[in-house]
Amino acid sequence: MKARELQLSAMTQKELVLDSVSELPDDASLTEIAERVDFLAAIQKGLDQFDRGEGITHKEMKRELVSWLPT
Repeated sequence: MKARELQLSAMTQKELVLDSVSELPDDASLTEIAERVDFLAAIQKGLDQFDRGEGITHKEMKRELVSWLPT
């Protein structure tokens, strides 16, 4: 693991959100802040699913993406 990854893995979710929001410009709107928090929540949800073995392989994802494209 890289140093930043180790630092992030040791952070609580609250600390992660506060760190991420603090990187936004001072004039960030509440909508922009909420979008950042939603984005972090979506990432966490995906990681939790992966930890439970609910993920799919890269090959399966490629197949699924191809099925979404018009023929």
